[in-house]
Amino acid sequence: MDYFDRFAVPHSSPMIVGSQIAIAVTVLAILVGVTYFKKWGYLWREWFTTVDHKRIGIMYILAALLMLFRGGADAILMRAQTAIPDNGLLDGQHYNEIFTTHGVVMILFMAMPFIIGLMNIVTPLQIGARDVAFPRLNAVSFWLFFWGAMLFNISFVVGGSPDAGWTAYFPLASVEFSESVGMNYYAIAIQIAGIGTLMTGINFIVTILKMRAPGMTLMKMPMFTWSILITNLIIVFAFPVLTVALALMTMDRLFGTNFFTMANGGSDMLWANLFWIWGHPEVYIVILPAFGIYSEIISTFARRNLYGYKSMVVSMVAISVLSFVVWAHHFFTMGHGAMVNGIFSITTMAIAVPTGIKIFNWLFTLWRGKIEFTVPMLYSLAFIPIFTIGGVTGVMLAMASADYQYHNTMFLVAHFHYVLIPGTVFSVLAGFTYWWPKIFNFQLSERIGKWAFWFIVVGFNVTFFPMFITGLDGQARRMYTYSEATGYGPLNMLSFVGALGLLIGFAFLVYNIYWSTRYAPRNITSDPWNARSLEWATHSPVPEYNFAIVPEVDSSQAFWDSKNNGPALFKGKYKEIHMPNNSGVPFVLGIIFFVWGFAMVFSMWIFAIIATLGIFACMAHRSFEKDHGHHISVEEIEETEKKLRGANA
Repeated sequence: MDYFDRFAVPHSSPMIVGSQIAIAVTVLAILVGVTYFKKWGYLWREWFTTVDHKRIGIMYILAALLMLFRGGADAILMRAQTAIPDNGLLDGQHYNEIFTTHGVVMILFMAMPFIIGLMNIVTPLQIGARDVAFPRLNAVSFWLFFWGAMLFNISFVVGGSPDAGWTAYFPLASVEFSESVGMNYYAIAIQIAGIGTLMTGINFIVTILKMRAPGMTLMKMPMFTWSILITNLIIVFAFPVLTVALALMTMDRLFGTNFFTMANGGSDMLWANLFWIWGHPEVYIVILPAFGIYSEIISTFARRNLYGYKSMVVSMVAISVLSFVVWAHHFFTMGHGAMVNGIFSITTMAIAVPTGIKIFNWLFTLWRGKIEFTVPMLYSLAFIPIFTIGGVTGVMLAMASADYQYHNTMFLVAHFHYVLIPGTVFSVLAGFTYWWPKIFNFQLSERIGKWAFWFIVVGFNVTFFPMFITGLDGQARRMYTYSEATGYGPLNMLSFVGALGLLIGFAFLVYNIYWSTRYAPRNITSDPWNARSLEWATHSPVPEYNFAIVPEVDSSQAFWDSKNNGPALFKGKYKEIHMPNNSGVPFVLGIIFFVWGFAMVFSMWIFAIIATLGIFACMAHRSFEKDHGHHISVEEIEETEKKLRGANA
């Protein structure tokens, strides 16, 4: 029994047992369903082995939507627990685990893959490329992310969830204060997914710099592509810091080293510094692509060129640089001293300047525009005032002396969500709706989409605005219960009601996908929004090769100019196209990494060694593999173009 006790959840409760049963039943139902409908071959050929950037992007988004509801369930439980004083729905340990997993899941396993999914689908199309620079590496990136996410998510039913907060501060994250394997899951699962993200960063930098269409200089790239380039540069500089920090954490927990201990020369503040040197740029990794999405959508539905193109680019570059010199504002109250606090206070306030430039550029783009209030545009318009509230409260928190009042209260929680939900969640929902017809050749219902929008926006504000008030009144974050005498009860109940509104909004989102898939008309054009950038110049759905003829670009709004009597995008004749072959090795490698990670979590060294050998075997297989891809003939191209209703030539 001792062996199996290692896999038991430390505080098993009816909810955990119910989750275990639900997961087992769901997995069994999926396996039986796929077998009954004989879909294993289809899934293997078309999805598990694909290296097509569009299909990989779709899988990222599907995973992100699953994680959205996983993290949302945690959020509902937190709000339910704090809705009334002295509530006993969750005990203190369970609450610690839920707010830890909520933060990790929402930032690393929901926001990141949603952004990367849209990036995979859209970026090669926007630059006129037929694929990413390294298609096989792109598949490896996805499967490492996916299996890292799965490893993290089984923690709450096998062994116990992480419980030291999403920031995993030491000594709380040490073996001494977190004895279960939960923080092992944290260190290893995030490491696996993070390696995949780092590979994505390298891949897309090379793709954007080396594979742009003829004539597309850097200053003619669409704003979304600019945001993706800068985001991936941040990834390449920031994620190695996380990789090192998690490696040191793993050694502390599994091998007894003392990097972050309180004794033997260790330093808990070393972890805090390493985490936030990665963590604050990470905020902009999920915010900058959102700025690019909003730029595309606002320009499209205001029917105007984006105002201040160059200043938008310069401001994003400035934000990326400043994001690396603000990390210590996360611990103004930890004894750095007035000089250090003052420097980081100034750099934090400075980052508001380029962000403000972007806000004004969007407003000037809207000024006198012929605005069309579609669902993507509604999210974009709602973003501006709500994100501004988040930014202003961020400047308040940037004042080091004032931060002694705000820090570690619900005011900080409200600020964080007022930045990330409109800045990331609204943007990915807007981008998801905007680019949906390009992926699937039909549009999501505007009517149902607007119902979802209003429930989400109103529910968000009802949930988080009361936290500003309770935070200023002294309610600490991470506090799982409170007495009636504090007076926090009514506003916390209001927050819970708002969270239920958010839940209804996301339920409408799911229903919209279901309804539109069944009933939406399929006879739309390849450019249903009358858009401006190159992804709308090819067919919907997009063929394997993206463009039958590589476009030639003359401006930053080449497709719009071409539609309005500008130069033709597609010149010349069809030529044979070379494309990469599918491969099952990335999928297998991801599973081996999952096994390796699980073995490491529970210190099963024999299995870990075997899995390590498997990883090197996959790498060796790729090194000696002779795979030169395949060619699509001119005849096949002509047939495909005819089937997709007209060639571009």
